Amino acid sequence: MSDPRLSRRALIAGAATTALAAPALASIGAKLGGMIDLGLPGGPSLRPTTPAFPGKGEMIVQRIRPPLLETPMDAFAKGTITPNDRMFVRWNWPFPTEVKAAEHRVAVGGAVKAPVSLTLDDVAAAGEHISVVAINQCAGNGRGLSEPRVTGTQWGNGAMGCAKWTGVRLKDVLAKAGVAEGAKRVRFAGLDVPLTDGAPQFIKSVPLDIAMRDDVLVAWAMNDEPLPILHGFPLRIVVPGWFSTYWVKMLSTIEVLTGEDESHYVAETYRWPSVPVTPESKDFPTVPITAMPPRAFITSHADGATVALGKPLVLEGIAFGGDAALERVDLVGKGWEIPCELGPDEHGPYAFRRWSVNLPQVAGDFEEVGVRAKNVNGAVQPETLVWNPSGYARNVIERITLRAQ
Repeated sequence: MSDPRLSRRALIAGAATTALAAPALASIGAKLGGMIDLGLPGGPSLRPTTPAFPGKGEMIVQRIRPPLLETPMDAFAKGTITPNDRMFVRWNWPFPTEVKAAEHRVAVGGAVKAPVSLTLDDVAAAGEHISVVAINQCAGNGRGLSEPRVTGTQWGNGAMGCAKWTGVRLKDVLAKAGVAEGAKRVRFAGLDVPLTDGAPQFIKSVPLDIAMRDDVLVAWAMNDEPLPILHGFPLRIVVPGWFSTYWVKMLSTIEVLTGEDESHYVAETYRWPSVPVTPESKDFPTVPITAMPPRAFITSHADGATVALGKPLVLEGIAFGGDAALERVDLVGKGWEIPCELGPDEHGPYAFRRWSVNLPQVAGDFEEVGVRAKNVNGAVQPETLVWNPSGYARNVIERITLRAQ
């Protein structure tokens, strides 16, 4: 059932609630607050923080225009849902700072029986309103921790978040136009535009079988509120279990393809090696980054924190299974491991899940302790980094050291 606040009429709310004030954006650089150390081994590690972005709490600033905002890890210390004001922000190109919802249209074309141009009311009427809780994670999350260093945004581990997404199934929107025979992929574009002439538009596509899944959405709500403009108002694609590069924001075009997608962000980038590589490797085959692997994090204690010698210790954190449900989490050290207790499965297979472990007595320092997640398909976090030249899909066990005093 959909939230009553998210009716069709609420979906086409006035433009005043869907705009970023240009003066506010222009002044953000002057309002940067403190600094945070992301612990990046390969380069400058300090980043400014700011509460100045509209609708945002304190965020780590990777870039102002177009915005790249990272979630501080302490935002994940409690609960499993990331509030809208703490969800990371990632845009490839500038986007409109004002969207008039009543005028917005989504064109559905390509290999269809009858192309259509849909209003937001049309999209909302396309099918059953459903909600899915799913993790939205940048493919480059944790890239800044790669050794050797790789190019791209030097994220810590905060380019992720978990939210409740509400909308209609993509397949029901496609049905408004009718998918033609021979269809292979479904491609999406939004209102963001390249910064320079000749640069490629941000366009992404998924195979038809993914597009027709019951949990792949055209969403208008995030945590029971209309999508914030920083997160793609008025509509975005949601592909649970897949990296957020496919979650196209400010959706304006849906195109059905009968062949492979040769656009830049599918055929040329957001790809990684299909064979093991080293920093010296050249001319290796690549495949698109798609599904997420499992990951787990300690959120109760930061690296270098002190713990009480001789006292009990409780460690806590979050974990997820990636493209499948989480099966288990283990606390791992140098030559030892302890199973963790999983919290309730509140939100389904694509969500964060809490874990905890009770240690009866701290006998000394915990050197390089971490947590290892495994999903029900058998995928498990590796002990060592699987390096690739873009720093994609990091899921090595993240380790910290705790000092006993």
